[in-house]
Amino acid sequence: MSRLRVAIAQFNAHVGDLAGNSARILEFAARARDAGADVLLTPELALSGYPPEDLLMRPDFYRACAAQLDRLARAVALPIVIGYPEESAGKRYNAASLLLNGRVAATYRKHRLPNYEVFDEERYFAAGREPCVIELNGVRCGLAICADVWEYGATEAAAVAGAELILTLNASPFHMNKQARRYEVLRDRVAATGKPVIYANLVGGQDELVFDGASFALDGQGRLTHQLPAFVEALEFVDYADGNLLPGPVAEPPSREAEVYSALKLGVADYLGKNGFPGAIIGLSGGIDSALTLAIAVDALGADRVRCVMMPSPWTAQMSLDDSREMVRRLGVQYDEIPIAAAMDQFAAMLAPTFAAIEKTAGPKPAWDTTDENLQARIRGMLLMALSNRTGRIVLTTGNKSEMAVGYATLYGDMAGGFAVIKDVAKTFVYDLARWRNAVSDVIPQNIIARAPSAELKPGQTDQDTLPSYEVLDAIIEAYMERDESPRQIIARGYPEAEVRKVVGMLKKNEYKRRQAPVGIRVTQRGFGKDWRYPITSRYPDEY
Repeated sequence: MSRLRVAIAQFNAHVGDLAGNSARILEFAARARDAGADVLLTPELALSGYPPEDLLMRPDFYRACAAQLDRLARAVALPIVIGYPEESAGKRYNAASLLLNGRVAATYRKHRLPNYEVFDEERYFAAGREPCVIELNGVRCGLAICADVWEYGATEAAAVAGAELILTLNASPFHMNKQARRYEVLRDRVAATGKPVIYANLVGGQDELVFDGASFALDGQGRLTHQLPAFVEALEFVDYADGNLLPGPVAEPPSREAEVYSALKLGVADYLGKNGFPGAIIGLSGGIDSALTLAIAVDALGADRVRCVMMPSPWTAQMSLDDSREMVRRLGVQYDEIPIAAAMDQFAAMLAPTFAAIEKTAGPKPAWDTTDENLQARIRGMLLMALSNRTGRIVLTTGNKSEMAVGYATLYGDMAGGFAVIKDVAKTFVYDLARWRNAVSDVIPQNIIARAPSAELKPGQTDQDTLPSYEVLDAIIEAYMERDESPRQIIARGYPEAEVRKVVGMLKKNEYKRRQAPVGIRVTQRGFGKDWRYPITSRYPDEY
């Protein structure tokens, strides 16, 4: 009976770094060869990184990929199944080739081109039509690429063509509960074909996406035989013998809080690392959002690469100052305090004549309104960006998904910055993550977790002066934004109509703000990024 040892290279590819990605693949191939592997299986588009987006529109990009593929084929001393973008006969494909004996021995072209959620592959690629079965050590292996295993057809065709084992290359981005869904769809393919499957997934952060790795293998009965760890690079070996996969290491699944925290940490580390930022700057407020963002940044980058700034106004509570000072003491980060009262007075004096002229025709304004509140946020944003310019460090914004949904944030103020760490984390889950992080080690003062959330832009302010309770708010946002439920459906599930109308109205009204927000890490099935494309200008009346 034929035997085959497949090495899974779960590695962190850099988009566009063809030479660097090739070098990493050669490192994995050398380690795999030394461990007795017969073939190295890489993730989807491992050569180019994923997703290359509109680099895939450039003819020179395909020429560079082809040249690098040729160099890799001649350099590698082990058969490799490598993913890359291919141009052939005037068409462009998401391809995977077997590199053997210094050349491309066989090529598979992805059949299913996803055009939903964060995917736009129909924009770039033509669909392949034919199965590809390669023989390694006498074992016939069918190739598949990511979405090919999510639908009936491609793997079944490989089985009909004689495949005994399915090798699938993947760049499957993380969101909560994604791994359970992967198991489900792969078991469907195993049930339809009766063939075991080895699933190699990309790991790493790429702009708003995080790829969790978590590669695995299922035997011909759909049983999990191998599970690689999530959010780290790994090389693992899967042995095929006697028509099935032999059992191997199975990593323990992380909790929901642990996996989301790991995704956020990896997203921060790779965004700064791959873009060459020397460190991060965070504006602290004494609140839960900036505290969690700080904890993630320190865990991702190290305390020496994080600088915090507290910018108190006359309305900042002493508790906020004390808690911020305590947290930076616990974490050992650089810390500055820059009071903004003088700047507030100066701006008020500068604006007073113009405001007075406006009031002559428009009538007097309230003693305090959002103009005064937003001015504070914008002063802080200017100070943070000045420090960013002086140091070269990127400002990490601290707004959460609940705030982004309803516009409870200030353009050019607390939205000013380069990367939004918790942009896709609902406020209620922010608290869950903070408690989970404190269970690892106590870094966030308990006062920050226990106190009522407040922007502290006027005396006695709390978030619930303006918003429903976060439990209600987050449930409505999830239903409307992530599951596309109509207001009528949400109300039918017991949420007050007034609250639903308010939240949906705020969500639609503030699309213009979200278009100007920095990119942030996606951890839910639908975030305010590539997979949210609603018009700013619209008169569509929701169903009530």
